[in-house]
Amino acid sequence: MNTLRKYAANLKYDLPASIVVFLVALPLCLGIALASGAPLFSGMIAGIIGGIVIGSLSNSHTSVSGPAAGLTAIVLAAITQLGSYEVFLLAVVLAGALQLALGLLRAGGIADFIPSSVIRGMLTGIGIIIILKQIPHAVGYDREAEGSLSFFDPSGQTTFSNLWIALKQYIHPGATLVALVAIAILIAAERPAVKRFLGVIPGALVAVIAGILINSAFAAAGAESWIIQRGHLVDIPVANSLTEFFSIFTLPDFSAWNNPKVYTVALTLCAVASIETLLCIEAMDREDPFKRTTNPNVELRAQGIGNILSGLIGGLPMTSVIVRSSANVNAGARTKASTILHGVFLLVSVITIPQVLNLIPLSALAAVLLMVGYKLAKPSIFKQMWHNGKYQWWPFIITVVAIVLTDLLTGVLIGLAVSAFSILYGNLKNAYYFHEEEYHEGDLIRIRLSQEVSFLNKASIKRTLDHLPTGSNVLIDASDTAYIDFDVLEIIRDFAAVKAPSKGINVALRGFHDRYDIGDADFVHCETLAPDDPVRTLFTSLANQPSAVKGFPPGM
Repeated sequence: MNTLRKYAANLKYDLPASIVVFLVALPLCLGIALASGAPLFSGMIAGIIGGIVIGSLSNSHTSVSGPAAGLTAIVLAAITQLGSYEVFLLAVVLAGALQLALGLLRAGGIADFIPSSVIRGMLTGIGIIIILKQIPHAVGYDREAEGSLSFFDPSGQTTFSNLWIALKQYIHPGATLVALVAIAILIAAERPAVKRFLGVIPGALVAVIAGILINSAFAAAGAESWIIQRGHLVDIPVANSLTEFFSIFTLPDFSAWNNPKVYTVALTLCAVASIETLLCIEAMDREDPFKRTTNPNVELRAQGIGNILSGLIGGLPMTSVIVRSSANVNAGARTKASTILHGVFLLVSVITIPQVLNLIPLSALAAVLLMVGYKLAKPSIFKQMWHNGKYQWWPFIITVVAIVLTDLLTGVLIGLAVSAFSILYGNLKNAYYFHEEEYHEGDLIRIRLSQEVSFLNKASIKRTLDHLPTGSNVLIDASDTAYIDFDVLEIIRDFAAVKAPSKGINVALRGFHDRYDIGDADFVHCETLAPDDPVRTLFTSLANQPSAVKGFPPGM
C-alpha cells in the first residue's frame, strides 16, 4: 500500500518520463532485433518484458531493461552457429537461469570495484556514440540499424565513414526538416515557461507528433522529394487478428538440450549480459539525483527471471540499458513506475495502434536520442573530470575514446585496465589496511584512514560503513592520509550526508584536506547537536583518546 501511494504521489514525474523512454525504446527494440538477425517482433517482446517484469522485480528506481546493442554481435553469431532461432531461444532461457543463480549466490558485488572515472567515461562515451550514430538517421540515412554502438558495422563501414557518407552524399530534405523541428521543440520544452504550458506532456511526444504531421503535410502537398518513405519510418509488424498476433511469438526448441553449443552460448550471454547490467546500475545509481542505491544481487535475479520469460516466448536476451536508463533519469523519473509504464505502453501500442506507430519518422526519434546523447556528453563533464585530477582524467578520457573506437564492453575493460595501472602506480610505496570488527548499537567507532586510500579499498570501506549499527557514533579520521581516491570520498560524503542520518548515526570527520571539499567539521550528523551535548563532547575527545574506541589502532 505504501508503495502504491509512493507511485501515485510521483506519477506527475513518472508518467512523462515513461512516455519519453517508450519513444526511445521503440526504435531501439526494432533496430537491435534487425541488427541481431532475429525476428523483428523479438525486440518488442524483450522491451515489454524488460519494462513490466524486470521493472517490477528490480529494486532500481531508474534503470530500464530491454534488448541491448552490446549483445547484437553475440546473438547474430549464435543464431548462425546454432542453426535456428528456436534453438537460440533455449540458450536464452538457460542464460537467464544462470543469471538467477548468480543473483542467489550474491555475485553482484563485483560492481563495487568499478571506479567512478570509468563509469563516467562509459556514460560520456555512449553519449558521443549516440550523437555520431543518430546524425545519419536525422538526415534520412538509415542504412545502419538503430541501436548499434559498435565502431564497425557488418559491412565493414565505421561510425565515421557512415557519418561522412550521410552528410556528403545523402541528406533527405524532409527527414532533415523533421529532425530540426523536433530538436527545436525539445530544446524549447526545457524552458520553464514551456514546461508549465505542457504540464505532464513530454516534449519528446510533441516532437514525434510534429514529425508525423509534417510528413503528412508533405504527402498532402504532393512534395514527392520531401516525403519520408516507408523505409525511413518505424516498422512494427501488424497483426490483423488476435490469432495472428499470438502466432508472432516463437517457442524455444527444447529438443536441443543435448547440444553442447547451446550451453556455450548460454554462458557467453550470461557473462556479457550480467556485466553490462552491473555497469548500468552502477552508473544509474551515480546519476540518481536522490542518491538511492540498487542491490546488484536483486538486479541479477530480476534479469535472470526476465531472460527466462523472454526466451520462453520468443524474445531477445536483455540487460539493463544505458541509453534508455539515461533517458529515464534525464526525463525526471522518480520511481520505477516509469520503467513499468514504458513496458505497458510498448505492449498496448503493438496490440492496438501499430499502424499509428508506423507513421513515426525515424529522424524524429533520432532527434530525441540526440538530446539524450548531448546530456550524457556535455562539455561541462569534460571540464569537471579535468579538475578532478589526473587519477580521474586519464581513465575517464581513455575510456571515452576506447568505447567510441571499439564497443561498450571492450572500452570499459580498457578503462578498467588504465585505472588499475594508475592506482597501482600511485600505491607503489604505500599499502592500505582495513580492520573489521563486530560493532553494536551505541558503540564508539573510529575509522582511521591510512596514508594512501585507493579505489581498491572502495568495496571494503563501503561494506563497513553500510553495516555500521543504528545509533552508533563514528569518527572518520584522515589526519595521516596523503591521498584519498575520488570514489572513496564520494562514499564518505554519501554516508555522512544521506545514509548516516537515515540510520540515526552520528558522524565526525577529521583531518580531510581542503582540496577534498568534504569539510573538516567536528560533526556531520543526523540531528543538530547542542554545543554542550554529551555526544559532541565525546566526539571532540575521540582524536586524543584512540585507545577508547573500536576500529583502527594508533599508527595503522
